Amino acid sequence: MLLSSFYPLQNVLFYNINFNLYINNHKLFVIDLQQKAITLSKPIIQEAITSLYSSTLPRSLAIADLGCSSGPNTLFVVSEFIKTVEKLCRKLNHKSPEYKVFLNDLPGNDFNSIFTSLDSFKEQLQNEMEGGIGPCYFSGVPGSFYDRVFPDQSLHFVHSSYSLQWLSKVHAYAYVNQILWLAFVFCRSG
Repeated sequence: MLLSSFYPLQNVLFYNINFNLYINNHKLFVIDLQQKAITLSKPIIQEAITSLYSSTLPRSLAIADLGCSSGPNTLFVVSEFIKTVEKLCRKLNHKSPEYKVFLNDLPGNDFNSIFTSLDSFKEQLQNEMEGGIGPCYFSGVPGSFYDRVFPDQSLHFVHSSYSLQWLSKVHAYAYVNQILWLAFVFCRSG
């Protein structure tokens, strides 16, 4: 009787181990997929950043990442943005601007894990860029981007990657803009 009562527990443990392996592998696949998508869009993002910085030469840059999440890719685009601007500053012999980075996601996002990693993120970025980088200020902005989350003309650059698939409703203008963006990306890559 004891052996037969143990058997279902063994199956449950086996199932949980397999399920956890599936979840962990699925997360790794999604993380890898996200990073590949961001890497593929990198030339377009760099072109936009170069155009923005060269035309405005701001002393302070405000960047927002909508749907930032809280995983390994959270600060990837921010890192690329700062590196691109710093390279432009060196090329143009300009002083580095200060960076105001706004990380937006739903209130349930684990902003604490992001903030805990910021010191090491900044230190790594300082080490990667000879001569350092301008001061960086980070803020978490919880809220849905169905509604306005930032004041008018408060941002220079807004990025959103892999957050559209989580939308539960789509405004008509957002749908049209998405089609136009996909057409732009397709034309640029073709």
